[in-house]
Amino acid sequence: MTDVIAVFSRKPIFGYRGMVFATMSIAALSTSVWAHHMFTTGVVLLPFFSLMSYLIAVPTGIKFFNWIGTMWRGSVKFDTPMLFAIGFLVTFLLGGVSGILLASPPVDFATHDTYFVVAHFHSVVMSLVMAAFAGFFFWYPKMTGRMLREGLGKATFWLMLVGANVTFLPQYLLGLKGMPRRIAEYAASDGFTTLNRISSAGSVLLFLSVAIFLVNVVVSWWKPIPAGDNPWDASSLEWATSSPPPHHNFLKIPPIRSQRPVWDYNHPEDRIIEHAKARPGGFVASGGVGTVLLADVNVDGEDTLETRDPDR
Repeated sequence: MTDVIAVFSRKPIFGYRGMVFATMSIAALSTSVWAHHMFTTGVVLLPFFSLMSYLIAVPTGIKFFNWIGTMWRGSVKFDTPMLFAIGFLVTFLLGGVSGILLASPPVDFATHDTYFVVAHFHSVVMSLVMAAFAGFFFWYPKMTGRMLREGLGKATFWLMLVGANVTFLPQYLLGLKGMPRRIAEYAASDGFTTLNRISSAGSVLLFLSVAIFLVNVVVSWWKPIPAGDNPWDASSLEWATSSPPPHHNFLKIPPIRSQRPVWDYNHPEDRIIEHAKARPGGFVASGGVGTVLLADVNVDGEDTLETRDPDR
């Protein structure tokens, strides 16, 4: 998500060091939050695991501010990968906020084994699904050298975003109304019918979104549109090679002078870090034949491009 948001915001990652710290903190705290699934069992220490479940929201919030700060005042392009990234943020926020509620043992006791927990879990899962779709649409040109259809991709996104929320938001209300999990049939007098029908209608939208995605993959493979080497004007090293990349990737170790080496080379006017000495340039792809061109600065300060055929 971080890479996609930075690329389509045309900005470096906001608060990079803070994001690294937050990611490491989430990894550490995640070893101590598993027991919030067992609050009602009576075999876990409620104060400790409740505190850990609350604490993990702090680095997660830091990452949200990093992502929002990256988009803030950026030249945001709403291509399909970016739409799925924003959908991830919205859906994960809904799942995360409800997770904060469930970190409280009294709330967890009241909603455990109801559809409130089902809605929370699936909000988080659907956000991860959207993140996976963002990554797939983003790196598909790199893997195959072909573009997916943008129109079909946006149709997939909107159906999935609307379908996910129509499916799972009613389930929060059903849980608060007392609808239990793992029971297939309910009496009409229970008052669950209308919200369940709305939720079922949302699942149809989710099905249609996946169907359109599969059509997109088939059509894009059957009638390919060449992607070029870097269709997103991305900034990380994998976009320095041709698409799809050669087996060897690089002829020699590329010089790294910033967090966005490919962007620095392609946009020298926007380079953030200036060096007193002439830098060893950067790298561009060789027009789709699998060769990396490594730009070096000669004694006269001019860029020279070293080209080689990797098959020789």
